[in-house]
Amino acid sequence: MTRLIIGAMVRAIGAYPSGWRYPGAHRDPRGDAAVLRRAAEVAEAARLDYLFFGDWLATGHDLEYHDPYLVARVDPIAAITYLAGVTSRIGLIATANTSYSDPYTLARATASVDLLSGGRAGLNLVTGAEPRAAANHGVDFHTANEARYDRAVEFEIVLRRLWDSFDDDAIVADASSGVYLDPQKLHATDFHGEHLSVTGPLNVPRPVQGHLPLVHAGISPRSRLFAAQSADLALVAVGDREQAIAIREELRSLAFESGRDDRTLKVIAPVLPIVGETREHAQSIADELSELVQIAEDWPGGPPPAFPSNRSLAQLSLLVGVDLAGLSPDRSVTPPLVAEFSDAGQELVEIVAERTGRSLSGERPPTLRHLVVAASVNASMIVGTADDIAAEFEAWGDAGAVDGFNVLSAVQPQQFEAFAFQVVPELQRRGLLPTEYEGETLREHLGLARPESVHAAGDPVVAVGQRHGSRGRLASARRHP
Repeated sequence: MTRLIIGAMVRAIGAYPSGWRYPGAHRDPRGDAAVLRRAAEVAEAARLDYLFFGDWLATGHDLEYHDPYLVARVDPIAAITYLAGVTSRIGLIATANTSYSDPYTLARATASVDLLSGGRAGLNLVTGAEPRAAANHGVDFHTANEARYDRAVEFEIVLRRLWDSFDDDAIVADASSGVYLDPQKLHATDFHGEHLSVTGPLNVPRPVQGHLPLVHAGISPRSRLFAAQSADLALVAVGDREQAIAIREELRSLAFESGRDDRTLKVIAPVLPIVGETREHAQSIADELSELVQIAEDWPGGPPPAFPSNRSLAQLSLLVGVDLAGLSPDRSVTPPLVAEFSDAGQELVEIVAERTGRSLSGERPPTLRHLVVAASVNASMIVGTADDIAAEFEAWGDAGAVDGFNVLSAVQPQQFEAFAFQVVPELQRRGLLPTEYEGETLREHLGLARPESVHAAGDPVVAVGQRHGSRGRLASARRHP
C-alpha cells in the first residue's frame, strides 16, 4: 500500500474542451473568485495535498477551440494569495515562466505568500517560449527559446539564494539591547551569470519552508534533466503504466547521478477522471462531453481560422487508413467500416467503448465524432465509479509508476466535487490518502524535509549542489526503489 500525493490542477471553467458547455458548468471567468473559493474549501475538506495553478502568458481567439480555459484566467500568484486567506492547511502551487519573469520580483512574491500562508506555497517553474508571450514581454522569441533552459538553471539557483538571504535567526529584535538584525546572518546573492545578474539580498525573511517546493514538467531530455536535478515534483504526462514506470526510473536515476537523494524527487502524473455513481453513469457523462466537442466538419464552409487541425475527419482518415471525407461527423461507425480500419483505428474504437460505453454491438454505436475526439483531445482519462478510479490509482502506486496524481476536472464544479466527495473517501479507505493532514506545510504534505540554507556551508556556490538534501554527495548516496 503506497501513500499517494494527490493534488488538484485547477481550471476554473473545466479542463475538457467542452466542459464549459456541459449543463450546470461554470463558464464565465468573471465569476472565478467564487468558484476558486468553493474549490479550495472542498479540496481542503477532502484533505488533498495541494491546489495547482498553471499559466499561459497570452491569449487569442484560437484558444477558444484549443483550450478554452486559457482564454481568460487570473494570475496564479494572485490566485494562491487569495486562497491562502480562506484556507489553513492545503498547499498552494503557482506557476511562473523563467523565460519572462524577474527572479527578484518572483522570489519576493513567493516568499511573501509562504510566510503569509504559514508555509503552504509551492512554485511550478516552466521554461516554454511562445511567440505571443515573448511579444508581450518585449523579448525576442527565438533568442528566448534557444536560451530557455540555460536561463532556467540560473533562475533556480538565484531563487534559492534570494530565499536564503536571511538566516532563520537573522532578526534578533532585542528591544533591551537595541539590536534588530545580526548583519552576519544577512547574505548577498551576488549571482552574475550569462543570463541573470542579481545582487540581493532579498528584503523578505526566509520562507517558512526554507525553499518553496519546486515543480517542473516536460518531456524533452533537457526538461527531464532539469526536473531531476532541481525539482521536488516532476510532472510527467504518460500514456500507460509501463511508460510511467520507465520514466519514473529514468528521472530518479538522473536525480541520483546528480548527487541528490533520489527519494526527494516525486513523480506526479496528470489524470482526468470522469466520476459517476455507476460505471454507466460515468460513461454517459463522457459521452455527452464528446458530443459537445466541435470538430472541423461542424462548419460546412470550413472551420474558423486557427481551429485545431487534428480535430477533423481528414486527420482521422489518416489515422484509421480509410477516407472519411464528406461523411457526417455524427454518422454511426459500423462493423464493416471498422473492419477496414488500421490497427490504430481499431484501438481507437476500443478506447471510445471503454470511455463512453458506445460499442459496435450496442444499441448506440460510436459516431465518427467520438473517434475524432478520442484521437485529438489529449487527456489521460479514467471513466468509472469511485472504486474504479481509486483502484486504478492504487495499481499505479503499487507498481512504482508514480508518486501521485494531479487531478483535472472536466467540469467545474460538478466533476471536481464528485472526485472530492466520492473518490477521495475511497482513496482514504484504501490507505492511499490520510483522513487528516499530517503536517502543517506543503513540504510536509509531500514528505520533504526543510532544506538548509545555501549559505550554511559558507560558500553559496558549493552549497547549491547540496540544496536538495543529498547526503554527502555520491560518497554515501544510494539508489532507492
